[in-house]
Amino acid sequence: MKRFLALLLVPAAVALAGERRAHSVILFLGDAGGIPTLNAASIYGYDKPRSLFIQGMPHIALSETSPAFEWVTDSAAGMTAIVTGHKTRNGVISESDVAIPGKRDGEPLKTILEYAEERGLSTGVVSNSPMADATPAACYAHVNDRERTGEIFAQVLKPRFGDGVDVVIGPGREEIVQATRELGIDILPALSARGYAVPDSFDGIPRDARRVVLLFENEDVDLDAAAHRAVDILSRNPRGFFLMVESDLHTDRIVRGLERTVAFDRIVMRSADRMRGSDTLIVYTADHSFDFRVDGGEQGAPLISDTERGLLGDEKDSIRWANVRRDDEHSGEEVLVAAEGPGAEKVHGILANTDLFHIMMAAYGWEASPSTSSPRAGPRVEGGVSPPGVRGSRGPLTSWPGTGP
Repeated sequence: MKRFLALLLVPAAVALAGERRAHSVILFLGDAGGIPTLNAASIYGYDKPRSLFIQGMPHIALSETSPAFEWVTDSAAGMTAIVTGHKTRNGVISESDVAIPGKRDGEPLKTILEYAEERGLSTGVVSNSPMADATPAACYAHVNDRERTGEIFAQVLKPRFGDGVDVVIGPGREEIVQATRELGIDILPALSARGYAVPDSFDGIPRDARRVVLLFENEDVDLDAAAHRAVDILSRNPRGFFLMVESDLHTDRIVRGLERTVAFDRIVMRSADRMRGSDTLIVYTADHSFDFRVDGGEQGAPLISDTERGLLGDEKDSIRWANVRRDDEHSGEEVLVAAEGPGAEKVHGILANTDLFHIMMAAYGWEASPSTSSPRAGPRVEGGVSPPGVRGSRGPLTSWPGTGP
């Protein structure tokens, strides 16, 4: 009988031993890049649906995006869920839901970037949103208020695990320098002292660099070049890497949002082509969706007319064009998750945003530390709603420094 049981267990053990593990993970985060935006971008860019690369990736799922205690998330809570496996309140960056924005800290939640640092992998964050903004910040910082730009970026200098994030490329230079100066930190020399190359352009990155902080003045960042250079640098570590690449896909500026979505999709495609065969898990998702819809139009005709392209209408809360409509709010419907590479087979069905953390961890073959397995549940605020100005909508967030999402 024992021999029979042993024979039954052998195939399972062999399968487990033969399971492919990810050497590296690249997480592509389309900020506000929900399914309505992807559908519109495909029609806008290719005159037909289902033409984006990410729409044809081999493993597809939906992910709900709610934060703690509400239905509609901002990017702080949305990205915290993705990179820590725990939901928190809107406005809070990688702290548990005990935190109250601007009032009380929660338990720091260990991020997948920090797990990678702890294990000696290289890590990076790349974005065309400011580098102390919610999405990149949730990977490397822990604060109870996404508004605290200086406190957020200063944590690059004092990481909780390993030697901290290795590659930071994106905008926000002036704001970061000013905000850290107010804390008594001369950030650029301090970064140099920590071993970072701190160039002013891509051309200034040393050829053998392993740690780089490249901050631009504005958001016109060549994101394709940034992602490519980040992979070049991080790949020098034989242990592997974790990289997060974000693009702001908000359609508050409709044409810009659609063009960025098409461009971001091509970045994902080129990165997947480059990394295929290297045991790299590629994941695309969004932190939340946006209230934007295709509500008219004929096949064979442009989705947006030349006249409409000149009507930016960014200052308007609501826009109604011939074939599209937009209300300037985050929305709560599920978003796409698309993946390929080791561990991608776990991307299927309808997931929680917190599941994405566990999928990436499992791809590496890692388990979450017990210390962050059960953060305390915080009390609800004002009947279960976050304080005023901390909502899952674009409106109130525009008053926060460096805001995007």
